[in-house]
Amino acid sequence: MENIIPKEIKPMSPTDWAITVFITSLPLVGLIMLLIWAFGDQSNIHRQNYAKGSLIVMLIGLGLAIIFLTIFGGIALMANIFD
Repeated sequence: MENIIPKEIKPMSPTDWAITVFITSLPLVGLIMLLIWAFGDQSNIHRQNYAKGSLIVMLIGLGLAIIFLTIFGGIALMANIFD
């Protein structure tokens, strides 16, 4: 009897991971593909978890960037006004 693993839960090969990382490194295409892989039904479960984790890290980075830009931008603006 042959052990058949469904495509959705089959471990990804190193080539699959290399292609995934390459595609996600492309500026706009990568973001769109992360959204498709994270919330699509047909994606491999490992790729889906990677996409969700990458999106979470991106959101945290964006939030921190906005906070720092607001704080340091405000400081620079105040220093310019009161100079």
